[in-house]
Amino acid sequence: MYNLKKIGDATYLLPQEGGMKVPGLIIVTEKLMEEIEFDRPLEQVRNVAFLPGIVGYSIAMPDIHWGYGFPIGGVAAMDAETGVISPGGVGYDINCGVRLAVIPEPFKSLSDKQKHELLAAIFKHVPSGIGRGHKKIRGLSDRDYKELIEQGARWSVEQGYGLPEDLEHIESNGLIKGGDPLAVSNHAKDRGRKQLGTVGSGNHFIEIGEVQKIFIPEIAEAWGIQEGQIYILMHSGSRGFGHQVCQDTLNTFVKQGFAEGLPDKQLVAAPINSEHGKAYFAAMAAAANFAFNNRQQIHHLVRQSFKEVLGTPPENIPLIYDVCHNIAKFEEYEIEGEKKTVCVHRKGATRAFGPGTKELAPIFRKTGQPVLVPGDMGRASHLMVGLGNPLTWCSSCHGAGRARSRVKSRKLWSGRDPILYMEQQGVEVMATSMRTITEEMPDAYKDVDAVVEAVQEAGLANMVARLRPHLVMKG
Repeated sequence: MYNLKKIGDATYLLPQEGGMKVPGLIIVTEKLMEEIEFDRPLEQVRNVAFLPGIVGYSIAMPDIHWGYGFPIGGVAAMDAETGVISPGGVGYDINCGVRLAVIPEPFKSLSDKQKHELLAAIFKHVPSGIGRGHKKIRGLSDRDYKELIEQGARWSVEQGYGLPEDLEHIESNGLIKGGDPLAVSNHAKDRGRKQLGTVGSGNHFIEIGEVQKIFIPEIAEAWGIQEGQIYILMHSGSRGFGHQVCQDTLNTFVKQGFAEGLPDKQLVAAPINSEHGKAYFAAMAAAANFAFNNRQQIHHLVRQSFKEVLGTPPENIPLIYDVCHNIAKFEEYEIEGEKKTVCVHRKGATRAFGPGTKELAPIFRKTGQPVLVPGDMGRASHLMVGLGNPLTWCSSCHGAGRARSRVKSRKLWSGRDPILYMEQQGVEVMATSMRTITEEMPDAYKDVDAVVEAVQEAGLANMVARLRPHLVMKG
């Protein structure tokens, strides 16, 4: 239907036609093309190419699937002077992201009793589920909001949630500059007041398992990753706070007429340098910093759970990295021979800076940035290292990507026992809602091994380690 043309390893061109301002670029293998429902997401790739000021390509990662406006797995860079900023290019869950920590002990050293008690402790201490927050805390004051928006994750560390060394292991040190609490509605603040340190629902989770296989020993050693050791993946975002920021902005942008002339009104976007564009960025940055604090506090509660059950000191659970995968950021690239600033929208895509990038902490400047790729709760997740490929604005995939909708997955598992099935796969699952489990079963997702192989083949990032889940907490 779209006449894709292969232009490199796992790299295809979607021709520029009609009102498209740039071509599309699809990172995918022939194997994945047979498995992906391509029509709707590729139509969205095409639509994104209509946005004013878009530079290079409208890009899709191999975990592409249909989303709001932009496809999930979509990347687009806009000229910082003439381009637009689109809430649909970031998503409702602003700075949804993943955090990886490890423990220098073998997973096999845990008894079945310890595994169960550990998962139960995390389930007890970290609220999960739709709209759920902490019941017994005071909640964020307006002053708290101001400080955490201005300081990012440092605010939580200074409140006692985590270790100072955590900050060097977070994308952008856990702070997106330019956030403004005055750009955020009271409704958004009210929704988020008790939600720091909470997982939420949907595809969010806390996962504990075993580092199953090392692919690049020297990088794994530099990062403190060992085969067989315990790892922890934490996946959450800005909760109700960020969701409301997105909804408020969409309402305003549509009312202002910014959707006119676009092939899909869900792409509604304001000029970056307009009053409304600047207001969205300020609110989005505020929500991104909320999300960094959220994952920082989740990590603290997980550390407390390990201490409670196993006696593991918090400092023995170091953070490897924390990455965003729903964000718009200003970055500088060489375009047609000169340095230019662009606003890179990554929606269901991960930054993948390579070795030598100045923004990275010294340990990652030598190796390249860790790229975290959660798969599904039954098979695997991956740790990769970025190669800094300018073709995709130094971006990579963010996960396996859905293979079927939540509705279809629920129907498929109706009348079956998903928890028993997962136990048979060697995975214990705890969740607030059985519905969430049926929506998130492994067969609802693409094979993450095939996705990361496409990313590696295309030269975006290389596989460092394969992670095998055993204990999973869902919303």
